[in-house]
Formats: sequence, C-alpha cells, structure tokens
Amino acid sequence: MLPEPFEDSRRLTGSNLYFPGTGAALETLRGLVFDDSVLEAWKLNVETARAALGWLETEIVLRRHRTGVSLAFTAPADQLYTATEVNEWAWWAALALSFSHREKVAEEPAPFHSPGHAAIWDGDSALHTLRAFAKAESSPALIALMRATEAHHLPFLADDDEATIGEGEGSRTWFVDELPDPDAVPWSQLHAIPTALVTGSNGKTTTVRLLAAMARAHGWRTAHSCTDGVYFEGTALEAGDFSGPTGARTALRQSGAQAAILETARGGMLRRGLAIAHANAAIVTNIAADHFGEYGIHDLDDLALVKLVVARAVDEQGLLTLNADDPVLRRQSATLDCPLGWFALDFDLPWLAAHRERGGSTSGVREGRLLLHFDGTTHDLGEVASMPLTLGGRAGYNTANLAGAVLTGAALGIEPATLALVAAEFGRARGDNPGRLQHWRLGALEVFVDYAHNPDGLQGLLDAVDAQGRTGRLAMILGHAGNREDADLRAVAATAARARPELVVLKDIAGYERGRASGEIADIMRAQLLQDGVPPSALTTCLDEVEAARIPLAWARDGDLLVLPIHEMDAREQITALLDHLAATGWRPGQPLPAASA
Repeated sequence: MLPEPFEDSRRLTGSNLYFPGTGAALETLRGLVFDDSVLEAWKLNVETARAALGWLETEIVLRRHRTGVSLAFTAPADQLYTATEVNEWAWWAALALSFSHREKVAEEPAPFHSPGHAAIWDGDSALHTLRAFAKAESSPALIALMRATEAHHLPFLADDDEATIGEGEGSRTWFVDELPDPDAVPWSQLHAIPTALVTGSNGKTTTVRLLAAMARAHGWRTAHSCTDGVYFEGTALEAGDFSGPTGARTALRQSGAQAAILETARGGMLRRGLAIAHANAAIVTNIAADHFGEYGIHDLDDLALVKLVVARAVDEQGLLTLNADDPVLRRQSATLDCPLGWFALDFDLPWLAAHRERGGSTSGVREGRLLLHFDGTTHDLGEVASMPLTLGGRAGYNTANLAGAVLTGAALGIEPATLALVAAEFGRARGDNPGRLQHWRLGALEVFVDYAHNPDGLQGLLDAVDAQGRTGRLAMILGHAGNREDADLRAVAATAARARPELVVLKDIAGYERGRASGEIADIMRAQLLQDGVPPSALTTCLDEVEAARIPLAWARDGDLLVLPIHEMDAREQITALLDHLAATGWRPGQPLPAASA
C-alpha cells in the first residue's frame, strides 16, 4: 500500500476559510511534485462525482501555498463524510493518471486502494461506491429541519449525535436519530441569545473571561467556552481545550444560558469551520507569529485570513471589533463588508479618529484613562493603572484586551457603567483569570504564572513584569507544543534570551508533543539559547512541567523574579496550589519546599 498523498482530509461543518457553509477540504502532501494538469484533473473528478451524487452548485476552491495546495469544495450538510471520500478519491485518481506509476495502477491496482474506499483505477466502480456512501449517510429529516429553521430565522447547531434549534434558554435539542417533523417543533418558544466570538493570536481567553464577567454583571446567565473548558455562570462544565466548535455547541446548549461568549481558535476554524452562522459581535485581538506550517498557513497574512473567518458570522446589525495597532488587520479589513469597530492603546490614533468621524465605534486610552466611543457618545471607563488586569498599567497587552472587550461588550448591549465596573475589578482575585499573569509575592521574591506561548506573548509578559529592570536574578521555564515549526520554537527561545535570564529550565508539555520525541523541543530551544549567549551553566532540562517549575523556586533567593509559563491545565493547578500553600504558610526563598505531593 503506497502512502497517502495528502496530509489531512476533513469535513468542514460550518463557514470556513474557503467558503460559507459546509463541505470538505484536503491538504496535499508536503514535497509532492505535480503540475496544473493534476489540479485540473482533480477538479474534473470532483465535478464528475458531484453530478453523480446530485450535489448542485458546488463551489470548488484551490488554494496554493508554500508547501502544496488546499483542495476544498462545498457539500450538503448531511453528506460530509461522503465529501471527504470524494475528495480523497478525486485526488488519488488525478495523481494516478499523471505520475510514472500510471502503468502500475493498471497492472496492480491494490497498492493504490484500501478496501471499502472508491477504486481509483475504475471510475464507474468509484461512483458506485460513492453513491452507496451518500445513500447511507443521507438524512432527509436533518435537511428538512435545517431548512425549516432557516425559514424561521433561528440558529441551528448539529453534530454527529445531536441537533439543536435556538440557543441557550431558547433552545431545544434532539438526538439525530430522533429528529422531529418541522410541524412538531415549538417554534414560538425558540430564539437566539446574545453571542460573541473571540479570536486572535494572544489574549483570547482573557478577553472571553472579561466578556463573560461583563455579561454576568449585566444580569445575563452566561455560558462561555475557552482553552480551559466550558463554563456556565463561572462553574466548569467541561475541562480541557474547548476553544473549537465542540465547546461552542456545548455552551450554546446550556438550557439556562441568556448569553454566550465563545473562544474561536485558529485550529477549530481550519479543521471544522465556525460552529455558528450568526453572532451579535466578534473580536480579533491581534495577529502574531504562531502555528505556522499547519493547513497551508505560513505567514501573518495567511493567519489573519483564518482569524477573520469570524466576520462571516457578523451581519449588518452586529459589530466586528479589530485591533487598530495591528498592521495586518488594518490592511485586511479592506476586504470585509460587515460593520467594524476599532480599539487601540491610543484613543487618538488617527485611524481611530477617522473612524469616529465616519460614525464608527472605537475604544482606547487617552491620558491614562480607558475611553469607549459607541453610538456617537464617548464614555470614560476609568483609570487604566488602577485596573488590576493591567498590573499598574505595565501590562500593555491586557490594556489592549480591556479596550477590545469593552467595545465588544457594548456591541452586545452591555451598558458602559457595567463595563467600567468590571474593568475596575476584574483580575483582583486570582480566580478571575487563572493561568494568565497570576502573581505571588513570597518575601521579596516575585513569581508570575502565565500562558505566554509565542514570541509576542512572551515579550509582553516580560515587559509587564519588568524583567529588564529587575534588581535580582531572573529564572524562567520554557517549553512549547510540538505542532510548531523549528523556527517558531527558536523564536520563543530567542525572546527569552534577550531578557538575560540567570536560569532557564526547559520542559515538555504533557500531551502536546504532537509527534515530536520527548525532549526534542527542549533540545531545539537549548541550542538557540546557547547561540544567543545564555551560558550553559544557566540551562537545565526537566521535561515534567510541574517539576520544572519547582526548580526555580528551590533556586530562588529574595529579590529574584520567576517567570513561569505553564501550559498544561493539571500542571498549572498543581503549581498554583503549591504557590498558594507557600504564601499561606509564610514560606521564604531559601527554605525547603514541601514534598511534591503537598
């Protein structure tokens, strides 16, 4: 059996990078050489299958990029597994007719065929197989319910197990094998709830938590989903990374929810698309170098296109909030046709002032105060330095998160006074924003736990904690997920090296190796740190994230600064519990640490 000539083949269950609606996408294998005739053959094969299956108005998208081509097309919502089979057969068949093993296909088809899949050497047989797949997968009841829901202008959520009409307290859910006749649906009881989508490279989870706190303060019972889980009224329902469509659907299916704030990460949009077709508001916090190399995304403009998929969910009654300090977003905003709001660290940035003159909404900082301009009125929301999230005004990235959140909150319908109240208090308690800029002072030792995971995020954290202006020594722990290119790992290490740390502990992130060998990421980062002048004596490797964080604590003395980016949730909970215990018992640097089980 020859290796498959593609890296990924997947269903698209919602609006996505390629088109609004549902379909399938395939990523060609890196390093595979082919010419335009192969792509034309692929398109012809898709069109042939479309005609055979009765799929009308199929849109076909070929997206060329640095390492290959993405091949995507629209398909009916109840035929998406079949669509992936069509895509794979169409691509295999196009290649088989073009490469030197064409003769081998005719003589020995088995190496090019998996039992149960469409035969690439026999078009008639392939179409027979694909028709059988489509018939087995077809769900007329689902399509009828979707069309009736659209006619009633209501949200529709569906996955392999359940279908939902409406959202939150205005929703009803059925198992997909027990779908009702449209005439039996209690349409008058169903409705949407205020919903916001949050995406960007950094600050997503903080912005989600801010907006959820604002929605609760407004009086809405609120569900939210993020990289830490799914929550209702601040109580965890599911733990883990739920920043994709599954988390969004889980939040929106909470029967008591009156509002929903949904983290919408790059990976979920590329793998499946948006979970929802409509949102009242959306925000893109920023675009920073991260996750390059996956799904044909290789630079900042590629990444911005993915993040801006959220614009497909915002209609003329909504608002998409963008970061005016981000040149990529400013540039790409020209292609958008939904209403835009802009935030920046400087409220008087010419870009923002011009937008206000055209009747647009903005937010930002003027003379140390957070201002919101919405519906033609400017509101003073308070002194930035007194807002706990800004760390006395030093955490510029959290000031930006606040500016973006208040504008998005206003678009949801939350009053400026409520936005100001939350901004003045959020972050005062460690539980407000776990794992993000959490701070402990143990004697004269300063300890910060954060999620910084790319160069921009780490630099922002180091600036916020004043790593360059410290009087004592600096220790850090450093690691990364394995689904980054080597250059991305080296960039994070180079950022750390510029802070001149006296100790760096290199780690793995359990469960996030993503195909890399244990210790491989640490070795790449170590090499970069050495290249950038960090002495070998300052470097140590401890792959376990919890143990890695204990090493700087045992090493520390009064006046030192510890910066601990922790990424895995269980590890973070153990480390923050340890730091809480140290603070509660009066521990000071130089004293023994409690046993790891404490």
